[in-house]
Amino acid sequence: MTNAPLSPLIAAARVLRIEGEALLALSKALPADFAAVVEQLISCKGRVILSGIGKSGHIARKIAATLSSTGTPAYFVHPAEASHGDLGTITPADVVIALSNSGETTELGDVIAHTRRFTIPLIAISSRASSTLALAADLNLTLPAAPEACPLGLAPTTSTTMALALGDALAVALMERRGFEPEHFRTFHPGGRLGARLARVGQLMRGANDLPLVATDTPMAETLLVMTQKGFGTAGVMDGPRLVGVITDGDLRRNMKGLMDKAAFDVATRTPLTAPPEMLAAEAVAVMNQRKITMLFVTDAQARPLGILHIHDCLRAGVQ
Repeated sequence: MTNAPLSPLIAAARVLRIEGEALLALSKALPADFAAVVEQLISCKGRVILSGIGKSGHIARKIAATLSSTGTPAYFVHPAEASHGDLGTITPADVVIALSNSGETTELGDVIAHTRRFTIPLIAISSRASSTLALAADLNLTLPAAPEACPLGLAPTTSTTMALALGDALAVALMERRGFEPEHFRTFHPGGRLGARLARVGQLMRGANDLPLVATDTPMAETLLVMTQKGFGTAGVMDGPRLVGVITDGDLRRNMKGLMDKAAFDVATRTPLTAPPEMLAAEAVAVMNQRKITMLFVTDAQARPLGILHIHDCLRAGVQ
């Protein structure tokens, strides 16, 4: 008589518990060579080559993609294709990371032999320290013993989760070791929502040629012309090279009485709110929403205007 199958929710919870426990064990007992691997990858003059087959191949591809997007050039080489010419893509300047849960994957044989022949550093990610792959490698990232979440104990589940997480740990450790900043991340992610979130004010602002600027003593009749011609409905008031005030529609309404008899500085909001070019555009949008304004002058540390940022420019770029 066969046992009744578990309900989907119970089965799912069991899988997540088993894999979660394995990740916790990995975090408490990182492979002894982990720090040495980070240093090996930091010193790599070429690219980090990932290789594996089957489920390990899928994990290797993902690790390569994560490394590449976080500042460590990486490339996946399929071991079968390597045996038919792609070994030529692996040079002595590279470092190879080979993934095999058993460490006995036959298809990796030519990749391993190539690294030994040309003294290319080889890093192994496997579950057996005594395996062929581990014994051939210069450095080993050996995964701790943990049961597969598959009820038969056969399908790679826990082992691939640990390998994937270990790859993420390597990528993040390398990011921190390199001092990887948000602007570097945006270089590799220029498109989509993520790129927009990391955009800087200086990348989205209108330049100096678009600035509606007037001097403090400019008559309001002339100031209104500048506001209209530049199309922003605002004017920056300058005292020499410094921005000392901003005139908006609200300032005009508050000064309607005798407006045309006044000079720009008489009408302006003094010590205006501005943004530095290095500010995240998302932060600038938050400030504009909070203050219920639609644009910010962009200035340097000496209050010299560099550009102007309109909220519509941010929205068009996907910044919200």
